[in-house]
Amino acid sequence: MNWRGRPLTSHEVIINTIAATTTRTGLTVRAELDTGHYPTGEAISDAQMAALAISRHDWHGEWNYTLRPAPPQPSGGRAGAAAAPPPGPDRTWLQAPALTGLTAPQWDALTAQLGVARHAQREAALHQRRGGARRVAAGTGRKAVLTLSDRAAITLLALRFSLPGPVLARLFTVTTTTINNVIRQTQPLLSLTGHRIEPASTQLTSLTEFVRFAAGAGIPVPKQIKSAC
Repeated sequence: MNWRGRPLTSHEVIINTIAATTTRTGLTVRAELDTGHYPTGEAISDAQMAALAISRHDWHGEWNYTLRPAPPQPSGGRAGAAAAPPPGPDRTWLQAPALTGLTAPQWDALTAQLGVARHAQREAALHQRRGGARRVAAGTGRKAVLTLSDRAAITLLALRFSLPGPVLARLFTVTTTTINNVIRQTQPLLSLTGHRIEPASTQLTSLTEFVRFAAGAGIPVPKQIKSAC
């Protein structure tokens, strides 16, 4: 729609047309020309394609999809090489549509919007705390315990099901204080991105009720969560 048949006479016209795209909900686009040289004729096997972490969207999945990064490969057993850290707990089951109220494409779109808003929010808080501009490169500080997806799931579960902080703390293995801080920080970002949370018809007040609800919706609940009930 933004192109509207304009002749694509140069790379500059193409880049500027892409970058000028906006939506009513505040989408902004950054586009730049990749001037790298890439070899042609590279063959990709069916096994390599099948191994890609692709989640195809409901609407024209052959064109619209999310490609997630593959986990880093082992170093090959070099002498003295540090062992890879153990993977964190799998919390993807907490992002199921029956819990978040969102389809997979809607979830991907929401977390993408929250990523931009959360980065701006965090940088503003750090700037105020430092009393000035950043002195070290971004990403060099302490790694967050909760991912952006975790933060979104926590807030949606709390607001949709009125799930108490202590229950969320057990699900995400953090403190109740952390849960409260996440909700306090994330709820305004949901409003900023225009996301409206519809309360679920069932309100859950305990871990047992939550696990029973998830299992009833066909969600595979981890054994360690079931045993904690």
